[in-house]
Amino acid sequence: MTKKFLKSLQNIGIILSLFILILGMNSCSINSDIVANSDIIYQYRNIHNPEGIGKFYLGREIAKVMGHEGARWLERASRSYQEKPENAIDNLDLKPTDVVADIGAGTGYFTFRISPLVPEGKVLAVDIQPEMLELINFVNKEENITNVETILGNIDNPNLPPSSVDIVLLVDAYHEFEYPREMMLGIVEGLKPGGRVVLLEYRRENPMIMIKGLHKMSEKQVKKEMKAVGLVWQETRDFLPQQHFLVFKKPDISS
Repeated sequence: MTKKFLKSLQNIGIILSLFILILGMNSCSINSDIVANSDIIYQYRNIHNPEGIGKFYLGREIAKVMGHEGARWLERASRSYQEKPENAIDNLDLKPTDVVADIGAGTGYFTFRISPLVPEGKVLAVDIQPEMLELINFVNKEENITNVETILGNIDNPNLPPSSVDIVLLVDAYHEFEYPREMMLGIVEGLKPGGRVVLLEYRRENPMIMIKGLHKMSEKQVKKEMKAVGLVWQETRDFLPQQHFLVFKKPDISS
């Protein structure tokens, strides 16, 4: 990375830290409206993992959402060497014209590292928490970033424009979707034909990865859930220290 790019990231980190401090511990309830006619594909249990919401999809319990109160954890300094996010971004094989949707963008940790790599494209930062989008919009203004757009998603819809996105990135977010099937169908609709979905999820297969169980996913489970919405598995790369890097494709009807 260039010195200019590293300096820009440092500035973004400082701005985010200040804004997070201002944001404080103010809480805002996440929309939990019931999606009509969708619960037939989910199961509910009164006795369940305390880290989950008691709702199950294709045999997997859905994890609790990490709220905006955890924003500082997303920006922790140790993340760079513990998770190697730069390696993950390098493996996205981005083109300068790509439109990338960062779903569950949080503080914009990946958003702002991707935006300089798509100067003729853009990054759509999607989150269901307005507080997270406020952080991103604040940095946009302070750093004069023009190719990052924020989108307020719903619990059942990412609200992406139809057939507009080349790559969807989901970093440690999918396992917390309250309505995973509906969200993924919305993502598929937002993808261009032949577009890719890349998921980073902590490897459940490895008990030595010190992440709570419901916040990890196995390769087998991810493949099952992506296949259920019509996505085609392309490859799984395990070059990251703790996470799977799973690539799926929306079928190109013209091919």
